[in-house]
Amino acid sequence: MTDEITAGNLQELRRGTVVLACLAALRESSYGYALLDFLGDLGMPVDANTLYPLLRRLEKQELLTSEWNTEEARPRKFYRTTAAGTSLAQVLADDWIRLDGVIRGLTTAQAQPRRANPRSANSPSANPRKGDQS
Repeated sequence: MTDEITAGNLQELRRGTVVLACLAALRESSYGYALLDFLGDLGMPVDANTLYPLLRRLEKQELLTSEWNTEEARPRKFYRTTAAGTSLAQVLADDWIRLDGVIRGLTTAQAQPRRANPRSANSPSANPRKGDQS
């Protein structure tokens, strides 16, 4: 397997988790660059070209609110999770926990798919019709 394939699949795996991470992290007000650092320090690096459009989208969906802080030398836009964002974060976190259990079961071989039985109920030979001599 190439590094490119691995990187692409890791990116796909992480893509859906960034929304939950942002909504959870922004229960406390913060600005974009600080959020990038915070998530990176936690071991979840996010590219700025991913984060800033996401913050704008979440704000447009009214899951985040923002305000400019112009009191410091450099103005910064601070984001905070709204009540709707907090509710969504809880739904996403609950499902994440459920999926985590499923994936743990699969990756530790505790769960195995059902094997097809050659004489399953869907097999024509398993349910011969009256008069069939098969």
